[in-house]
Amino acid sequence: MADVTLKSVVKRFGKVEVVHGVDLEIEGNEFVVLVGPSGCGKSTILRMIAGLEKITEGDILIDGKVINDVAPKDRGIAMVFQNYALYPHMNVFDNMSFGLKISKTPKDEIEKRVKETAEILELQDLLHRKPFELSGGQRQRVAMGRAMVRKPSIFLFDEPLSNLDAKLRTQMRTEMKLLHQKVKSTIIYVTHDQVEAMTLADRIVVMNDGYIEQVGGPIDLFENPSNIFVAGFIGSPPMNLTPARVDSTGGNFELNFSGGLRIPIPEKPDSRIRNGMEVIMGLRTEDLTIDNGDHANMPEEWKVQGIVEVVEPLGGETNMHMDIQGVKLTARSEGRRIINVGEEISLALNLEHLHIFDAESTSSIY
Repeated sequence: MADVTLKSVVKRFGKVEVVHGVDLEIEGNEFVVLVGPSGCGKSTILRMIAGLEKITEGDILIDGKVINDVAPKDRGIAMVFQNYALYPHMNVFDNMSFGLKISKTPKDEIEKRVKETAEILELQDLLHRKPFELSGGQRQRVAMGRAMVRKPSIFLFDEPLSNLDAKLRTQMRTEMKLLHQKVKSTIIYVTHDQVEAMTLADRIVVMNDGYIEQVGGPIDLFENPSNIFVAGFIGSPPMNLTPARVDSTGGNFELNFSGGLRIPIPEKPDSRIRNGMEVIMGLRTEDLTIDNGDHANMPEEWKVQGIVEVVEPLGGETNMHMDIQGVKLTARSEGRRIINVGEEISLALNLEHLHIFDAESTSSIY
């Protein structure tokens, strides 16, 4: 295992700067996921760590040593791409051992490493098959195995599951977690899929337009987004984000929406809201639920009436797109309850999990 440090890393293609002074520390044996929309710079950072892209400014260090000018093959890194890139004329064993043969590893050592890795990835019965005889998930495991036999200190994964169907992606996520537990290497993983990021990562690095927006554990980012971008990107479905104005009534703050809806703001010690501020209210779907009479301890002013506009049944739960006095919000119901479009429903707002962001800076202020 090895730690990786990025210090003020900048990348320009011509005059266009795509990575803007990124600082990041990744500990040995950590599973870190870079997540963000297409074009945010996450794959470019991965390729700079691998040595496939030159750094314009700044330094990348592995175990405290600057590796800016170190050749990719000498960095102790193995990279798995979105495209498996297996040799079609070679069987699984030959695909996995190809890099070792090129580096003139002894034959006995090659056989030992391939067999050990094949057992970890459950490929031991497939070593004599060609790639066309394998499923998508098996091919991806072969690509991972080709990297693993080199025994790198760092694994880099560039959207390795995006070519798989939904069922295989779920299966491979589990296998990736198990792999990390078995191999004990540092893993840096790039994806645009926030579900992958949440389920795989020890820490998530949320990126946007070449900047790091926030770094933290999956639950920390979910519960404490630092700004509107992170709040809207992490979580499925995305957090409800709605413009409002902060008003003060009798010393108590409340959110005033354009249609007349008013929601109280519970007191919070570190709040930075002020009377008259233009803000964005954030509330997750799981904190906006049907009031079945089981919210007896909840203040009555935390309850509102809404009209169902769209119903999305998901089996174990149902998402309801609501109109609440002109404010459009998505609420959640348990899945077995029948919800009808046009139905008026009493909703309970769990304002203990209310988020408020400054409309101008987009930063969290509550």
